[in-house]
Amino acid sequence: MAVSRGEDRRHRPLDALAGVLGHSFADPRLLEEALTHRSAARSDGHRFGNERLEFLGDRVLGLVVAALLLDTFPDAPEGELARRFTALVRREALEEVSASLDLGRYLQLSEGEARTGGHRNTGLQADACEALIGALYLDGGMNAARAFIHEYWRPFLAAASAPARDPKTRLQEWAQARALPLPDYRVVSETGPAHEPEFTIEVSVAGHAPAGAKAGTKRRAEQEAALALLAVIDSDTDAEDEDGQGAEDV
Repeated sequence: MAVSRGEDRRHRPLDALAGVLGHSFADPRLLEEALTHRSAARSDGHRFGNERLEFLGDRVLGLVVAALLLDTFPDAPEGELARRFTALVRREALEEVSASLDLGRYLQLSEGEARTGGHRNTGLQADACEALIGALYLDGGMNAARAFIHEYWRPFLAAASAPARDPKTRLQEWAQARALPLPDYRVVSETGPAHEPEFTIEVSVAGHAPAGAKAGTKRRAEQEAALALLAVIDSDTDAEDEDGQGAEDV
């Protein structure tokens, strides 16, 4: 079937992205679908936008990263692998890969979503990145998806020489070690436009005043709040140690 000039112009930017990915799509519609937000789904003929491909890409990413960790750290116990896995598939990693690919410029959005800054929305870009992995898998099989993930996720792997625990996990483990109730997270406020929200989260544990933080996602705000509370706990612990030392010196 002949391709119209309008369709040809629309696909040219996506051809450039395919070149960056190093994969020639046998079915270019998969790449287009991966970059189509649900707001533009009806006009572009994709009933669900990129949501179904995002669903698939999330699973493919998890499988490839898990296998990569087993191969890279053959002597690591399950707990260490689990912490590394969480760090590699976190939302922030997807956002960084999306930024390196400049996926925002390729997103196909409704006029309303575009006007409110949808092309700069890191959450939409991260969703598209997962959908892109799904598209690569359907078009080129596991080899195509694996090649993409290995190229763009290995830098995260190299940077994580030690599997640092995230602040929420550290705070939870601190509370559990002292037989305290789990940390309690509370949304204090949610402000800003839909495409650029700001969440204020407060976390508390028994025996300490709450600590809060603001961020563009609830997850990040929770992490920052946990980090702030850990800093207070560490400071209090240091003060207690100094008091104890002073008492011994008297």
